[in-house]
Amino acid sequence: MNIIERGERFVQWLRELGERSAWDWQRCPRCGYRQTCKYGFYERRTWFFEGQQRVRVQRHYCHHCERTYSEQSPYLVRGSWYGREVHRRAIDEWQHMGGSLRRVAEMLRSCMGRQERWQLWRPWDKLPEGPRCYLGGSTIHRWLDGAGRRAQQSVAGQLEGVPISRQLGTDGMWARLRGGAKRVVLLVVDSVSGVIWPPVVVAGEESEEPWAQLFERARQAGLPLQALRGVTSDGCRGLVAYLRQQLHWVNHQRCVWHLWRGLVSQLLSAARQAAAGLVGEAAKTARQQARRELAGLVRAVFDAASYPQAEAALAALRAHPLGHDLWRTVGEQMNAALIHLLPYNHRLVRVAPEWCWRDYRLRLSRGRNHASDERLERASLLWAIYHNFEPAQWRSERKRHYRRPGQSPLAKAGVPPGNISYLDALCV
Repeated sequence: MNIIERGERFVQWLRELGERSAWDWQRCPRCGYRQTCKYGFYERRTWFFEGQQRVRVQRHYCHHCERTYSEQSPYLVRGSWYGREVHRRAIDEWQHMGGSLRRVAEMLRSCMGRQERWQLWRPWDKLPEGPRCYLGGSTIHRWLDGAGRRAQQSVAGQLEGVPISRQLGTDGMWARLRGGAKRVVLLVVDSVSGVIWPPVVVAGEESEEPWAQLFERARQAGLPLQALRGVTSDGCRGLVAYLRQQLHWVNHQRCVWHLWRGLVSQLLSAARQAAAGLVGEAAKTARQQARRELAGLVRAVFDAASYPQAEAALAALRAHPLGHDLWRTVGEQMNAALIHLLPYNHRLVRVAPEWCWRDYRLRLSRGRNHASDERLERASLLWAIYHNFEPAQWRSERKRHYRRPGQSPLAKAGVPPGNISYLDALCV
């Protein structure tokens, strides 16, 4: 059962719970017999969007199994002062809007208790006479961690049956925990659909073990490793060693953006060499001209549409008076930069999935709210599920093309979740 099917099952359970009548509750949920009687009731003072309300909960006693049970409601959460709608809105507001825990709690308090910022929005209202709401950021943090625990429990078979393109991208981001410890969040994402497989949090990325842990978790979630054909990354030595030892049939595409970063010092050195003996405006013009020529030759290699074109561009770079060092470096990386041209690796992207971390930082504030590796990993798993379910914005621009406007990664992969949200998939 994958994550979408779990969400559908949870929504169906909530609907059935809301449709149960008094006659239905006379059947014991444990043994199924109707030899029951009412056994008193208790009141709950629960906070909803409209404020605090008293909810009467009927209890029953079963003569067959000699146990008691209470009626349930889709609006209530067991053991909580706040309704299910408050739980879901708190998690969604922090996850989707990217606010801090304290501000999310403040906004919810203002709406439920007609207090604090409510007076800024509607100063003509009278002050409420009822109880004040004391929802805190630590409570929301506990709810988020609980959702992360459910995400952690759902890793096995989470994306089973989701079509893949066989081309993946991998990357890692360093996060600093509350005590100053540094950890790396590793993820693997489908190059075409953008589906993120469950990430892992490790101490480093320079050895094979962290990457083996990442791909093993992806395999548990439903990724068929034998079907993979290509992986794009920044060239981490640990990943290269793991692919060589464990996934030798997978081609490794080097991230072109990281290759350009590695050539910056050589381009600057060649530009200084071109301006040797010149001063002032003449030196500046010579440096700019050299950088423009060399960058154009390197771009012709990395952006070539075929291997013969790349070879011709590399020969032109070697013939340039200032391009000998660049020719040697680019020649060593040319094959790794052009893996995406192979028919075996059709639709493999040329850039590592750095775009994921921009969205990640908006949600997780670089890990400062998490005091341990386990909490950071649970928050990362929660974010991955949110990302897979959340549709991209509808955008229309003249110069920029968006791959999946209005579609979620799961919909792009061919399994649209429909009305099932990530909150339903996490059984919130």
